[in-house]
Amino acid sequence: MKRIFPPLAIVSAALLWSLDGLLRQELYHISSFIIVALEHSIGALIFLPLLFKSTSKLKELNQRGWISIFWISICGGMLGTYFYTKALSFVNYIDLSVVVLIQKLQPLFAISLAGAILREKLSKRFMFLAIIAMFGGYLVTFGNKPFGNWDDKSIIASLCALLASFCWGSSTVLGKHALKQLPFEVVTGMRLLITAIMALIVIAYLGNISEVLELKKESYKAIIIIVFSTGTLALSIYYYGLQNLAASHATIYELVWPLSAVLLDWALKGKMLSLIQIIGALMLLCSMGILTKEDSNE
Repeated sequence: MKRIFPPLAIVSAALLWSLDGLLRQELYHISSFIIVALEHSIGALIFLPLLFKSTSKLKELNQRGWISIFWISICGGMLGTYFYTKALSFVNYIDLSVVVLIQKLQPLFAISLAGAILREKLSKRFMFLAIIAMFGGYLVTFGNKPFGNWDDKSIIASLCALLASFCWGSSTVLGKHALKQLPFEVVTGMRLLITAIMALIVIAYLGNISEVLELKKESYKAIIIIVFSTGTLALSIYYYGLQNLAASHATIYELVWPLSAVLLDWALKGKMLSLIQIIGALMLLCSMGILTKEDSNE
């Protein structure tokens, strides 16, 4: 049973993240940096008492550990979100599939860096299952829909999505490195705190502090809901799973989000899964089911 809990935690976090777009829809008029700053500030306040109790553990953290913490905070917490949001801002001009497909490259970055940085052994069996899972995720997301034409806006959006994929994929690996030295609760708290501080610095530099004070109660309510669902809660669940899994395995379990997103679209808008999407879902679920039987920390 202990072996199933970490994969289940990653899958649960991915399911929560698939709801994130719905929750953020009413915040479209607010700067992404302001949302990141407020969301992470509230989460950091929740974890602050725990961080005070863990000062002795933080003092023992070596230089590579601190680099990992700052990397996941700045790249994973702030830049990844910014680049992905920037890519999505072009969806009125390009096919959304261009943005989302390139986002599917995240596992490739994570798996490559896991082998290079963490020295995780990537067996032929694992690589085969990883390819099956990523292809299944692609089929679930797009079915048999063709791509649009590649123009300047497509290239810019694709580059932004590629940068987001690198930020999040590398953060999975560096997060795993930090979790080798600190408990997942402390890593979660430090990421929230550092991301909040950096985002607030950016807001102050851009002169957007006044916008924070002008936000309506409805906006703050939406942000608080995000914190206790797809934000801080999902992040802490994710780091619990990552602490007990190889980074290369965790990034594959994250691919459950395309399936949940399509099912959500079916539940809310009545859009049925096509045969190709059903085949992709089976490929995705079967490959992840087989992965749970492996000793993922070897």
